[in-house]
Amino acid sequence: MNCLIVDDNKMARTAMKQLASHVEQLHVLGECASAIEAYNLLQKEKIDLLLLDIEMPGMSGIELTRNLGKKAPVIIFTTVKKDYAVEAFELNVADYLIKPVSPARFIQAIQRAREICEGQSQDLQVSDNEFVFIRDNGVLKRVKIDEILFLEAMGDYVKLHTPQKYYAIHTTLKAVEEKLPPGRFMRVHRSYIVALDKIEAIEDGTIVILKNAVPVADAYRSVLNSRLNLL
Repeated sequence: MNCLIVDDNKMARTAMKQLASHVEQLHVLGECASAIEAYNLLQKEKIDLLLLDIEMPGMSGIELTRNLGKKAPVIIFTTVKKDYAVEAFELNVADYLIKPVSPARFIQAIQRAREICEGQSQDLQVSDNEFVFIRDNGVLKRVKIDEILFLEAMGDYVKLHTPQKYYAIHTTLKAVEEKLPPGRFMRVHRSYIVALDKIEAIEDGTIVILKNAVPVADAYRSVLNSRLNLL
């Protein structure tokens, strides 16, 4: 992974570079002393991971993350305070490190970031409308489309539910919807797609699938009714 260190404190940047030097396949391409400098560099360079301080003059790390939006690389916040933890995780960052950072904790955060990067490069593939391939902990696993019960949007992830377990995929619900056979699946809510043949009951605006309750939004109700074989 190509990494950029962003921190207004030179000693903190040096400490991060030292930690990064001990992790294989983690390459520090540069360092920035401000969020604005980092923003400009990210417009030109391909960066996979930001080690990003929060409290910086001019623009904070949180403000930089918001400004980057969907174009942001994977981000690990590094800070001396715990105060921003809730706000940080609402931005779906990979991790939140409190300085000084121990080598073990740093490696744990990098591993989490690496899994997200791998997920971004290959989230879900469809093969012959019978199987999907899902990256699970760095391994591509084959899942029968017939086993998919429903899909649920969770921030920057989609949870794919099967009778046995669910898989968390780093993608969007829209991207998954475009890959699934449209005759077998339908979006019933801005956060849910269901397998039509797995619906067991519909009651009070809620679909029941294998004891799971899935909401149906009013905007999708008439279309859903037309797709079902109502007697």
